Amino acid sequence: MTVRDTQTIFLADYQPPTFLVDHVALEFTLHPTATRVRSTVKFRKNPDSPVTDFFLHGENLNLLSAYINGVAVSPIMTDSGLTCDVPETPFIWQSEVEIDPSANTSLSGLYMSNGMFCTQCEAEGFRRITYYPDRPDVMAPFDVTIHSDLPYALSNGEPLGREGDTSRWQDPWPKPAYLFALVGGTFEIFSDHFTTASGKPVDLNIYVRDGDQDKCAFAMEALKISMAWDEQVYGREYDLSVFNIVAVDDFNMGAMENKGLNIFNSSAVLASAETALDANFERIEAIIAHEYFHNWTGNRITCRDWFQLSLKEGLTVFRDQQFSADVRGADVRRIEDVSALRGRQFREDNGPLAHPVRPESFVEINNFYTATIYEKGAELIRMLRILVGDAAYKTALDLYFDRHDGQACTIEDWLQVFTDTTEQDFSQFKLWYSQAGTPRVTVDESFSDGTYYLTLRQSTPATPGQADKRPMVIPVAMGLLNEDGSEAVPTQLLILTEESQSYSFDGLQGRPIPSLLRGFSAPVILQRSTTKAERLILLAFDTDMFNRYEASRELGRAVLIDMLCNTAAPDPSYSEALLQVLADETLDPAFRAICCALPSQDEVAQALVELGHTPDPVAIHDAHHKLSQHLAGSGLYVLRRLYKAHSVNGPYTPDAVSCGHRALANLALRYISLVDDAALATEQFAAADNMTLQMPALGNLVRTGHGDEAVQKFYSQWRHERLVIDKWFSLQVSSCDPTQAVAIATALLSHPDFTLKNPNRFRALIGALAMTPAAFHQPDGGAYDLVVDQLIALDDLNPQLCARITTVFETWKRYDSNRQAMMKAALLRIAAKPKLSRDTREMVSRLLQA
Repeated sequence: MTVRDTQTIFLADYQPPTFLVDHVALEFTLHPTATRVRSTVKFRKNPDSPVTDFFLHGENLNLLSAYINGVAVSPIMTDSGLTCDVPETPFIWQSEVEIDPSANTSLSGLYMSNGMFCTQCEAEGFRRITYYPDRPDVMAPFDVTIHSDLPYALSNGEPLGREGDTSRWQDPWPKPAYLFALVGGTFEIFSDHFTTASGKPVDLNIYVRDGDQDKCAFAMEALKISMAWDEQVYGREYDLSVFNIVAVDDFNMGAMENKGLNIFNSSAVLASAETALDANFERIEAIIAHEYFHNWTGNRITCRDWFQLSLKEGLTVFRDQQFSADVRGADVRRIEDVSALRGRQFREDNGPLAHPVRPESFVEINNFYTATIYEKGAELIRMLRILVGDAAYKTALDLYFDRHDGQACTIEDWLQVFTDTTEQDFSQFKLWYSQAGTPRVTVDESFSDGTYYLTLRQSTPATPGQADKRPMVIPVAMGLLNEDGSEAVPTQLLILTEESQSYSFDGLQGRPIPSLLRGFSAPVILQRSTTKAERLILLAFDTDMFNRYEASRELGRAVLIDMLCNTAAPDPSYSEALLQVLADETLDPAFRAICCALPSQDEVAQALVELGHTPDPVAIHDAHHKLSQHLAGSGLYVLRRLYKAHSVNGPYTPDAVSCGHRALANLALRYISLVDDAALATEQFAAADNMTLQMPALGNLVRTGHGDEAVQKFYSQWRHERLVIDKWFSLQVSSCDPTQAVAIATALLSHPDFTLKNPNRFRALIGALAMTPAAFHQPDGGAYDLVVDQLIALDDLNPQLCARITTVFETWKRYDSNRQAMMKAALLRIAAKPKLSRDTREMVSRLLQA
């Protein structure tokens, strides 16, 4: 074990780079097992750094030669880089290294994917390509020369042309090494163009494997819409003459925003009506936008160090959420964003992996690409916009772009532009970046003589390393409803800054029903005792669509908890309320679909924990199924009518309206399939001409025990479509009888199409099993053992992915003592693995410290 394997990096220890870089020239001679990389770097001493030592990061590199100002040198080599004596004046460093891309299964640095050369340098992959100060605050323009007989050799920036086997690229915009990219291979190209607001033409290209070119049109259109949106909403034009995207099968992330050469996981760019779900189209649209928006919020302005990661990621997630809200509909998109936040980030905040949006320390930075950095970081941007208003937000962003273009910045730089443009003090708001955990806002209320009295109290539970929490700035958007559903007090903003604050509203005709946290104005847990009658009124009449959804969720959660804790029967009033919403043709079909799905099983488990109960995932699954059957049986006529009315006829289109109709029809089908012996699902599966009809039908057949023949037929139909086969693997373990999931997963591990080396395939099978609560938490612990076996094998190949999948154990302390013992034993088995990677070791250690 090396020092680097256990070394903790602290924000407080940040020092500016010792040397700055004025220019980088890289020359690659590509070879699958022996790629040569020659670098020429112009260095100068940083006057702001008191340190004088010269150090370059480097890992798994074979150094062939090194020169300073043309004179050969013999550096001192370490596990993490090299050092040597350098002149006091500016100098030129030259080196040549050899690397083996074919042996790089970590998918970090330069590696091979299906005969293609590909790079992934964020966060610290560039040090696996050549020796360099691999940190985000060292920025420089790059010139790249690539020697290869492959048809295409791509890098960042502007193409300077190709002569024979030599391609040259120049990126004029200073960038950190993590944004470097190189791709070489045989591709088909899907091309288009875009003209910026100032009239500059931009060539757009998507590079894909042969056979995938017919799945690029949607991504290309999404790119053009994103470019126009960023001009119109943020005033940001694209700054190069070409924008390239490459689809790669073997990729740990969704996509990467490398300057001018975005590398995408193929699942995040390829889509056709036949092979992709509506949800895939929506995800592609959002990720295309996200990576494009990084051109300004991440590339032109980057983060000073990795502790500031949310500076680029939180802001860019917020921007892609704004974009999707404009394109897809604000109400439903907000509900989806909050559902994802609660499902991933709240769980993170309430467990052993809790950390601030700006962490104080890390061992492996790859372990901090988390929902807290991304989704909670985006909520902080949203709160800033709520607090200052739309106009002031725009003014602050304009200043941010003008002031910091070409810089590597901090959270302080970001907040300062708001202080300078609004003259407000954001020092208390800054606590959102330094305090981990999800604040609880408790509500006390009373009514007397036409006046409604409201008291809000805030507290944040202790998290690892942070026992005491200070009061936060919490914007609470609220309104008041009369008992007939009319609005007594329209939306207004309460800004909670103390542990407790009180408000009063007078001139009311009767006791109102509060509609609190409208639009989910802050990422908090609202704790208020409400009656079923109040929830039913909010569900039926609230003008805030998020709170109508919230009322449905609270009603469903209360019914399920009553069934679990008191052996109660399903509540007919709940089913009746959902059926009324489902049948309301004045409401958006997409809203009805998301509003009338039952609360997730994991959400119910967390709710039980909040109430002091120990959740049983198997019992929750059974109650969930029983309540679904009750709703289906009591509303079969309504559900059949909905299914018929909202089944979309004609050619498939992925627009928001059509997606909403299909979502509602598929929800109706899911309920209907529970009581009609899957007859309708069988019919839809046979007739489906697009994946959004075929896959849900197959899921219903598997879920109801009628899927054996259809599963094999589906595989035969799609065996040559690798992204569809990912879905096939996932569906079998997530939709089957939970008691059979481990046996099915075990059999699928031996399927010729399964491989540990492809992240998408691993997530599709092992990830799906681990994220299906009743299957993962079967009392015998079989799923724990299976998942751990695969993680131990994966760690040798891809430590980054392995560490991320270990987070499936983050809730292990919420369950009964038997399950806790088995999960702890599983984690200890990973920890005992010889030569465990730094990535996985850190994650498992944090989990075991719960």
